Amino acid sequence: MKQNKALQVLFDNRVVGTLALAANHKVVFQYDDSWLEQGFSISPFSLPLENQVFVPTKDYFDGLFGVFADSLPDHWGRLLLKRLLLAHEQNPDKLTVIDRLAIVGKSGMGALTYYPEQSFSEENDNTDLDELAFQCQKILHTEYSDKLDELYRLGGTSGGARPKIMTTINDEDWIIKFSAHVDGENAGKMEYDYSCCARKCGITMSETKLFPSEVCEGYFGIKRFDRISDISGTKRVHMLTAAALLELDFEQPSLDYHSLMKLTKIITRDNKDDVENMFRRMCFNVFAHNRDDHSKNFTYLYDESADSWRLSPAYDLTYSNTYYGEHTTTVDGNGRNPGKKELLAVGTMAGIKKELCMDIITEIKSCVNEMLGMYLNR
Repeated sequence: MKQNKALQVLFDNRVVGTLALAANHKVVFQYDDSWLEQGFSISPFSLPLENQVFVPTKDYFDGLFGVFADSLPDHWGRLLLKRLLLAHEQNPDKLTVIDRLAIVGKSGMGALTYYPEQSFSEENDNTDLDELAFQCQKILHTEYSDKLDELYRLGGTSGGARPKIMTTINDEDWIIKFSAHVDGENAGKMEYDYSCCARKCGITMSETKLFPSEVCEGYFGIKRFDRISDISGTKRVHMLTAAALLELDFEQPSLDYHSLMKLTKIITRDNKDDVENMFRRMCFNVFAHNRDDHSKNFTYLYDESADSWRLSPAYDLTYSNTYYGEHTTTVDGNGRNPGKKELLAVGTMAGIKKELCMDIITEIKSCVNEMLGMYLNR
């Protein structure tokens, strides 16, 4: 595999700028002149729209700025790539972070793409979900799967730890998840129930569906919010996780909901609906025991036509623990057992009226207990 030392970053076939691997293993970035004239800041805090060479100051993302690290796959995608490279008799340890972005190419989440692109496999349209789930389990438990190329094409650039594919169904873009070895076989049904409850709690959600299976209760699917369709076809949407915006290590507890609320107010220009929705998500995560609420599980979407950022629909909502027994994002400093007191402190500090905070807390606690009690009381 040919190694790259520089890549072009593109948005909607327009050159945004250039990434280059520096001698200190940092990946520097510079905007293209044309983008400086007509573009926007792709990461408002770290990469303002200025004519300079930007050098990362954090080491959390293998020398990248967070906005580009968001394009890279997480645990499942990295595992697929490792197995695929070994199957092609290549050493995955020799890949630079630039090489990994070249492999992502046009297939990543969000709107940014990378050129020149490095690809592996031809397309295959197998949509047998039970077969794909079986192949995922083979990869998790062994070094072998005879569907490696197909699985990588379908899910190798996705985020998150659980096996998943990104696919098109009836001209709509979906993400479909399978169970990991630490999940129960019916994790899909649980996440679907959580999504229905979150929607009833007033949390903005993409369309979700439980795809049928012959071996379990079903596979959880969620319609992608980084793709929108109009009369001209499918358009990619630029997105940034809170981890990328704040240049945070999402694998370590490094965030409080006070900071998330403040970030939402700043990035959305104090959009009241988004601020309230973030408050609702915090309440839901506390009452529904979703403790894997790290900084990559909160995302903001850019609307180029309005030159504005909005909070994305919620995702990765399910019953979850952490190895240290606390929420990854603390609530007014409390990660172990936050309750009404801490929730109220975060909401009122963000400018939400106390009476509204109390109403939302009561509403969500009641809804969660009613709809998710079978998971919380087991």
